[in-house]
Amino acid sequence: MRTALTIAGSDPSGGAGIQADIKTMAANGIYAMGAITALTAQNTTGVYGIMEVPPEFLSAQIETAATDIPPDAVKIGMIPSRKHAEAVAGCAARLSLANIVTDPVIISTSGASLIPDGDVGALADALFPLSTIITPNIPEAERLSGFGAGTIGTKARVEKAAELLQKRYGCAVLVKGGHARASADDFLITKDGNGTWISGQRIENPNTHGTGCTLSSAICAFLAKGMELERSVVLAKEYVTGAISSMMRLGNGRGPLNHLWKNEFSPGTPVSGMSQ
Repeated sequence: MRTALTIAGSDPSGGAGIQADIKTMAANGIYAMGAITALTAQNTTGVYGIMEVPPEFLSAQIETAATDIPPDAVKIGMIPSRKHAEAVAGCAARLSLANIVTDPVIISTSGASLIPDGDVGALADALFPLSTIITPNIPEAERLSGFGAGTIGTKARVEKAAELLQKRYGCAVLVKGGHARASADDFLITKDGNGTWISGQRIENPNTHGTGCTLSSAICAFLAKGMELERSVVLAKEYVTGAISSMMRLGNGRGPLNHLWKNEFSPGTPVSGMSQ
Protein backbone atom coordinates (compact mmCIF):
# COMPACT_ATOMS: atom_id res chain seq x y z
CA MET A 1 0.00 0.00 0.00
CA ARG A 2 1.21 3.51 -0.79
CA THR A 3 1.92 5.74 2.19
CA ALA A 4 2.14 9.44 3.03
CA LEU A 5 3.23 11.49 6.02
CA THR A 6 1.64 14.80 6.95
CA ILE A 7 3.58 17.23 9.14
CA ALA A 8 1.11 19.84 10.32
CA GLY A 9 -0.86 21.41 13.15
CA SER A 10 -3.86 19.81 14.80
CA ASP A 11 -7.40 21.13 14.30
CA PRO A 12 -9.74 19.63 16.93
CA SER A 13 -12.78 20.54 14.82
CA GLY A 14 -11.46 18.30 12.03
CA GLY A 15 -11.85 20.74 9.16
CA ALA A 16 -8.23 21.68 8.61
CA GLY A 17 -4.76 20.69 9.71
CA ILE A 18 -3.61 17.16 10.29
CA GLN A 19 -7.14 15.82 10.71
CA ALA A 20 -8.17 17.10 7.28
CA ASP A 21 -4.90 15.81 5.81
CA ILE A 22 -5.39 12.27 7.08
CA LYS A 23 -9.02 12.14 5.96
CA THR A 24 -8.06 13.41 2.51
CA MET A 25 -5.24 10.92 2.08
CA ALA A 26 -7.36 8.02 3.29
CA ALA A 27 -10.26 9.03 1.03
CA ASN A 28 -7.86 8.84 -1.91
CA GLY A 29 -6.55 5.39 -1.04
CA ILE A 30 -3.36 6.24 0.85
CA TYR A 31 -2.18 5.00 4.25
CA ALA A 32 -1.68 8.26 6.17
CA MET A 33 0.68 9.02 9.04
CA GLY A 34 0.99 12.27 10.96
CA ALA A 35 3.52 14.31 12.92
CA ILE A 36 1.99 17.20 14.87
CA THR A 37 3.77 20.57 14.86
CA ALA A 38 1.34 22.39 17.16
CA LEU A 39 -1.91 21.89 19.02
CA THR A 40 -4.56 24.49 18.30
CA ALA A 41 -7.82 25.38 19.99
CA GLN A 42 -9.99 26.20 16.99
CA ASN A 43 -13.30 25.54 15.32
CA THR A 44 -15.26 26.93 12.38
CA THR A 45 -15.43 30.38 14.00
CA GLY A 46 -11.71 30.95 14.56
CA VAL A 47 -8.41 30.02 16.20
CA TYR A 48 -8.44 30.61 19.95
CA GLY A 49 -5.09 29.23 21.05
CA ILE A 50 -1.87 27.61 19.83
CA MET A 51 0.48 25.35 21.79
CA GLU A 52 3.68 24.50 19.94
CA VAL A 53 5.20 21.01 20.10
CA PRO A 54 8.90 21.23 21.05
CA PRO A 55 11.00 21.05 17.85
CA GLU A 56 13.02 18.10 19.12
CA PHE A 57 9.83 16.15 19.77
CA LEU A 58 8.56 17.02 16.31
CA SER A 59 11.78 15.54 14.91
CA ALA A 60 11.23 12.41 17.02
CA GLN A 61 7.71 12.00 15.62
CA ILE A 62 8.90 12.31 12.03
CA GLU A 63 11.83 9.95 12.47
CA THR A 64 9.93 7.22 14.31
CA ALA A 65 7.15 7.24 11.73
CA ALA A 66 9.30 7.50 8.61
CA THR A 67 11.97 4.97 9.61
CA ASP A 68 9.35 2.33 10.39
CA ILE A 69 6.94 3.03 7.51
CA PRO A 70 8.78 5.01 4.82
CA PRO A 71 6.41 7.55 3.20
CA ASP A 72 6.01 7.67 -0.58
CA ALA A 73 5.17 11.36 -0.25
CA VAL A 74 5.14 14.05 2.44
CA LYS A 75 2.85 17.01 3.06
CA ILE A 76 4.09 19.92 5.19
CA GLY A 77 1.48 22.28 6.58
CA MET A 78 1.49 24.60 9.59
CA ILE A 79 5.02 25.30 10.82
CA PRO A 80 4.81 27.57 13.89
CA SER A 81 8.40 28.88 14.03
CA ARG A 82 11.86 29.05 12.50
CA LYS A 83 13.10 26.27 14.78
CA HIS A 84 10.30 23.95 13.67
CA ALA A 85 11.11 24.66 10.02
CA GLU A 86 14.75 23.82 10.65
CA ALA A 87 13.79 20.61 12.48
CA VAL A 88 11.60 19.46 9.59
CA ALA A 89 14.28 20.34 7.03
CA GLY A 90 16.87 18.38 9.02
CA CYS A 91 14.64 15.31 9.11
CA ALA A 92 13.86 15.59 5.40
CA ALA A 93 17.57 15.64 4.58
CA ARG A 94 18.58 12.84 6.96
CA LEU A 95 15.72 10.57 5.89
CA SER A 96 15.91 11.45 2.17
CA LEU A 97 12.21 12.28 2.12
CA ALA A 98 10.82 12.76 -1.39
CA ASN A 99 7.68 14.06 -3.10
CA ILE A 100 7.32 16.87 -0.58
CA VAL A 101 4.27 19.13 -0.91
CA THR A 102 4.62 22.27 1.20
CA ASP A 103 1.55 24.38 1.92
CA PRO A 104 2.93 27.65 3.37
CA VAL A 105 0.23 28.18 5.97
CA ILE A 106 0.82 31.71 7.23
CA ILE A 107 -2.68 32.89 8.13
CA SER A 108 -5.73 30.75 8.91
CA THR A 109 -9.03 31.01 7.04
CA SER A 110 -10.38 33.04 9.96
CA GLY A 111 -7.47 35.49 9.78
CA ALA A 112 -5.32 34.27 12.70
CA SER A 113 -1.54 34.47 12.27
CA LEU A 114 0.01 30.99 12.50
CA ILE A 115 3.71 31.90 12.37
CA PRO A 116 5.58 35.02 13.55
CA ASP A 117 6.22 37.54 10.77
CA GLY A 118 9.96 37.34 11.27
CA ASP A 119 10.02 33.57 10.75
CA VAL A 120 8.22 33.43 7.40
CA GLY A 121 11.43 33.94 5.39
CA ALA A 122 13.23 31.29 7.42
CA LEU A 123 10.43 28.81 6.75
CA ALA A 124 10.71 29.45 3.02
CA ASP A 125 14.51 29.22 2.98
CA ALA A 126 14.54 25.99 4.97
CA LEU A 127 11.69 24.07 3.32
CA PHE A 128 10.95 25.34 -0.18
CA PRO A 129 14.24 24.16 -1.79
CA LEU A 130 13.51 20.64 -0.47
CA SER A 131 9.97 20.66 -1.84
CA THR A 132 8.63 19.15 -5.02
CA ILE A 133 5.92 21.81 -5.03
CA ILE A 134 4.67 24.66 -2.85
CA THR A 135 1.00 25.69 -2.85
CA PRO A 136 0.52 29.32 -1.74
CA ASN A 137 -2.80 31.08 -2.13
CA ILE A 138 -2.80 34.62 -3.52
CA PRO A 139 -2.24 36.45 -0.18
CA GLU A 140 0.58 34.00 0.67
CA ALA A 141 2.12 34.47 -2.79
CA GLU A 142 2.01 38.24 -2.29
CA ARG A 143 3.78 37.88 1.04
CA LEU A 144 6.39 35.33 -0.07
CA SER A 145 7.23 37.10 -3.33
CA GLY A 146 7.55 40.48 -1.65
CA PHE A 147 4.94 42.02 -3.95
CA GLY A 148 2.86 43.25 -1.03
CA ALA A 149 -0.75 42.79 0.04
CA GLY A 150 -3.40 43.36 -2.60
CA THR A 151 -0.93 43.56 -5.50
CA ILE A 152 -1.81 40.30 -7.29
CA GLY A 153 -5.09 41.08 -9.00
CA THR A 154 -4.58 39.79 -12.53
CA LYS A 155 -3.47 36.55 -14.14
CA ALA A 156 -0.33 38.27 -15.38
CA ARG A 157 0.62 39.15 -11.79
CA VAL A 158 -0.10 35.61 -10.64
CA GLU A 159 2.23 34.28 -13.32
CA LYS A 160 4.95 36.77 -12.37
CA ALA A 161 4.78 35.87 -8.67
CA ALA A 162 4.87 32.14 -9.43
CA GLU A 163 7.85 32.59 -11.76
CA LEU A 164 9.73 34.61 -9.13
CA LEU A 165 9.15 31.97 -6.44
CA GLN A 166 10.08 29.12 -8.79
CA LYS A 167 13.37 30.77 -9.71
CA ARG A 168 14.16 31.72 -6.14
CA TYR A 169 13.58 28.29 -4.58
CA GLY A 170 13.93 25.86 -7.50
CA CYS A 171 10.66 24.01 -6.87
CA ALA A 172 7.33 23.85 -8.68
CA VAL A 173 4.79 26.47 -7.57
CA LEU A 174 1.00 26.30 -7.58
CA VAL A 175 -0.62 29.68 -6.93
CA LYS A 176 -4.19 28.91 -5.91
CA GLY A 177 -6.92 31.13 -7.26
CA GLY A 178 -9.54 30.75 -4.56
CA HIS A 179 -9.08 34.38 -3.47
CA ALA A 180 -9.45 35.73 -7.02
CA ARG A 181 -12.68 37.53 -7.85
CA ALA A 182 -13.14 36.50 -11.46
CA SER A 183 -12.37 32.77 -11.40
CA ALA A 184 -11.09 29.87 -9.33
CA ASP A 185 -8.28 29.03 -11.75
CA ASP A 186 -4.89 27.99 -10.39
CA PHE A 187 -1.51 28.60 -12.01
CA LEU A 188 1.14 25.87 -11.97
CA ILE A 189 4.76 26.46 -12.93
CA THR A 190 7.01 23.41 -12.91
CA LYS A 191 10.59 23.11 -11.73
CA ASP A 192 11.61 23.45 -15.39
CA GLY A 193 9.78 26.77 -15.67
CA ASN A 194 6.83 25.57 -17.75
CA GLY A 195 3.60 27.32 -16.76
CA THR A 196 -0.01 26.25 -17.23
CA TRP A 197 -3.39 27.42 -16.01
CA ILE A 198 -5.68 24.83 -14.42
CA SER A 199 -9.28 25.89 -14.72
CA GLY A 200 -11.58 25.66 -11.74
CA GLN A 201 -15.27 26.00 -11.02
CA ARG A 202 -16.22 28.73 -8.56
CA ILE A 203 -18.80 27.28 -6.19
CA GLU A 204 -21.07 29.49 -4.12
CA ASN A 205 -20.44 27.86 -0.77
CA PRO A 206 -19.11 29.79 2.25
CA ASN A 207 -17.99 26.58 3.94
CA THR A 208 -14.38 26.37 2.83
CA HIS A 209 -12.52 25.84 6.10
CA GLY A 210 -9.42 23.77 5.37
CA THR A 211 -9.49 24.04 1.57
CA GLY A 212 -5.74 24.65 1.30
CA CYS A 213 -4.88 21.78 3.64
CA THR A 214 -7.16 19.50 1.66
CA LEU A 215 -5.77 20.43 -1.75
CA SER A 216 -2.13 20.01 -0.73
CA SER A 217 -2.89 16.68 0.95
CA ALA A 218 -4.69 15.44 -2.15
CA ILE A 219 -1.71 16.41 -4.33
CA CYS A 220 0.49 14.51 -1.87
CA ALA A 221 -1.77 11.45 -2.09
CA PHE A 222 -1.62 11.33 -5.89
CA LEU A 223 2.15 11.84 -5.90
CA ALA A 224 2.39 8.93 -3.46
CA LYS A 225 0.60 6.82 -6.06
CA GLY A 226 3.37 7.62 -8.54
CA MET A 227 1.44 10.08 -10.69
CA GLU A 228 3.11 12.96 -12.52
CA LEU A 229 2.94 16.35 -10.85
CA GLU A 230 0.52 18.10 -13.21
CA ARG A 231 -1.85 15.12 -13.20
CA SER A 232 -1.70 15.05 -9.39
CA VAL A 233 -2.63 18.73 -9.23
CA VAL A 234 -5.54 18.32 -11.66
CA LEU A 235 -6.96 15.31 -9.77
CA ALA A 236 -6.50 17.07 -6.42
CA LYS A 237 -8.39 20.10 -7.69
CA GLU A 238 -11.22 17.85 -8.89
CA TYR A 239 -11.35 16.20 -5.46
CA VAL A 240 -11.55 19.56 -3.65
CA THR A 241 -14.24 20.76 -6.06
CA GLY A 242 -16.31 17.69 -5.20
CA ALA A 243 -15.74 18.22 -1.48
CA ILE A 244 -16.99 21.83 -1.69
CA SER A 245 -19.85 20.95 -4.06
CA SER A 246 -21.16 18.44 -1.52
CA MET A 247 -22.52 21.49 0.36
CA MET A 248 -22.01 20.03 3.82
CA ARG A 249 -23.18 22.35 6.62
CA LEU A 250 -21.45 21.99 9.99
CA GLY A 251 -20.55 24.49 12.69
CA ASN A 252 -21.47 28.09 13.46
CA GLY A 253 -18.84 29.72 11.26
CA ARG A 254 -17.10 28.89 8.01
CA GLY A 255 -17.68 25.16 7.96
CA PRO A 256 -15.45 22.33 6.72
CA LEU A 257 -15.46 20.49 3.41
CA ASN A 258 -16.91 17.02 3.00
CA HIS A 259 -13.67 15.05 2.74
CA LEU A 260 -15.56 11.78 2.35
CA TRP A 261 -17.80 12.81 -0.55
CA LYS A 262 -16.31 10.16 -2.84
CA ASN A 263 -16.86 7.42 -0.27
CA GLU A 264 -20.49 8.02 0.56
CA PHE A 265 -23.30 5.67 -0.46
CA SER A 266 -26.91 6.59 -1.06
CA PRO A 267 -29.39 6.11 1.81
CA GLY A 268 -30.84 2.64 1.73
CA THR A 269 -28.01 1.22 -0.38
CA PRO A 270 -26.76 -2.04 1.16
CA VAL A 271 -23.13 -2.07 2.25
CA SER A 272 -21.14 -5.20 1.42
CA GLY A 273 -21.12 -7.59 4.35
CA MET A 274 -23.97 -5.85 6.18
CA SER A 275 -27.65 -6.61 6.28
CA GLN A 276 -30.27 -3.88 6.00
